[in-house]
Amino acid sequence: MDFELRILGSSSATPSANRHHTAQVLTIGNQYHLIDCGEGTQMQLMLYKIKHQRICNIYISHLHGDHYFGLAGLLSTMHLQGRHLPLHLFGPPGLSEILSLQFKYSGTNLCFQLIFHELDTTCYKKIFEDKQITVHTLPMEHRVPCCGFLFREKQKPRSLLKEKLPPFLTPPQLVRLKWGEDVLDEQGNILVQHKEVTTGPKRSRSYAYCSDSRYKPDLLPYLKNVDLLYHEATFTHDLQERATFTFHSTARQAAEMACAAQVRQLLIGHFSVRYKDLTPLLAEAQALFPKTDLAMEGNIFCVRD
Repeated sequence: MDFELRILGSSSATPSANRHHTAQVLTIGNQYHLIDCGEGTQMQLMLYKIKHQRICNIYISHLHGDHYFGLAGLLSTMHLQGRHLPLHLFGPPGLSEILSLQFKYSGTNLCFQLIFHELDTTCYKKIFEDKQITVHTLPMEHRVPCCGFLFREKQKPRSLLKEKLPPFLTPPQLVRLKWGEDVLDEQGNILVQHKEVTTGPKRSRSYAYCSDSRYKPDLLPYLKNVDLLYHEATFTHDLQERATFTFHSTARQAAEMACAAQVRQLLIGHFSVRYKDLTPLLAEAQALFPKTDLAMEGNIFCVRD
């Protein structure tokens, strides 16, 4: 099953000629999860041939325009193109009111069900669950209510060794073996041990999205051993005071988080428009955490199981 992240935009408050506002698509199996929706997101979806009708959930981290100004336009396009599947929208207080006003004065009545989930951005909380994954909020420290998101695959079943399976096993018994249960007879005696006829499950994968925030080490317990961590890195560390004043982080601070959390890979993004060349940001982070990449538009980051 695919578990991959596509970067659609990585600029901070002001866009530049070659960097759009923040937006990402996390593909898990056959579902698309859109994370933030800055201005121009639907154009980026078209550019990279991502079918927006396959988006099942949209997550908005906070109500600064560079993270959600593309949302009303995207929803309107979905409506005009006849979307019929329900769409789940997760966002902070106020987002539903903003969209309602926009649609009210534009005379837009969506032809699909938009299910809004208002988020508590102050705590770590499960907000979504299906058969494959869970999604939790990560509390950020920003100028307005803001949260990140942690995506985790659920535990996967064990793999059956067909050549070792006794022929008398029923389908329900095979299912129990795959989930690590032994098969018992009517007296409770073990007929088949799961360890003898199965191999261990594939590793469950994870992605953490840390949106706009000051350096916040109290997030570390939630980020421990995450496969892929995206952390904002608006400035280089020589502008640490400005980063703190504006409730942002530096590339070095993002790397410090990655080191302390022992993640497998770090992505940095949300770059200030002052940086035409992003090499200094990358070099600063890689000096502490070598497995760092820039969240450049169009790049795909695959997480292997």
